[in-house]
Amino acid sequence: MEFTEKHVEGLKDLLYRMADDLLILGHRNSEWTGLGPILEEDIAFSSMAQDKVGQSLALYEILHELGESDPDTVAFTRNDFQFHNCQMVEFPIGEYDFSLVRHFFYDHADALRFEALTETVFEPLQMVTKKFKGEIKYHTMHANSWLKQLAHGSEESKIRMQQSINELFPYALGMFEPSDYEQELMESGLFIGEAALQQRWLDVVVPTLESYGYTVPTDAAPLFGGRKGVHTEHLQPLLDEMTEVFRIDPSAEW
Repeated sequence: MEFTEKHVEGLKDLLYRMADDLLILGHRNSEWTGLGPILEEDIAFSSMAQDKVGQSLALYEILHELGESDPDTVAFTRNDFQFHNCQMVEFPIGEYDFSLVRHFFYDHADALRFEALTETVFEPLQMVTKKFKGEIKYHTMHANSWLKQLAHGSEESKIRMQQSINELFPYALGMFEPSDYEQELMESGLFIGEAALQQRWLDVVVPTLESYGYTVPTDAAPLFGGRKGVHTEHLQPLLDEMTEVFRIDPSAEW
């Protein structure tokens, strides 16, 4: 079918959501470099952070092909209210339980979003989602392994993980904040829509967590806002830190 202006705007909104999530969480996860509880985790989180930033670049490049500014301009010159990321990804890394639970919630959503988009009618996005399938599969395996291990560790580890699940679940639901273009995206075959994606995510994360012995607060109300530029007080300071090198030397490369 022929894309209308609304289809294109909906596609851009989807791409910004995905790319901004990846860029912000990639930078947050990179903060574990040198701080991981064991050497292997220091390396793992650093590697996954690098993956996310690389994936965000690929999506910003598609946006550039659709008429948006170049990736460096888009990534490093916007203020917080211009970002489309969900609020969950912008929080400081906190303790390791917090970062692991965020990792679990986000990467399962990311995997399912990319999987759904392997069938999008927009070929450039379809190619990108297939390209990164292996990286994202590793991310979900890593998250599952640690959530299971800590559920069966000490009493303290399980309590702390449960507390982070309770704290983050409403923000995790915020990943699926509806777009103003849901109908256009679904009708055109560009994307299955946020509601369908959320259900697929719930069908994976709830039984997985329950199988580990956690309780999932499925009656929690979603905390929306990030997709529409409403962010926490944590995002702008992170952006200021991220863009420091760009402001000094705009010619620097990723």
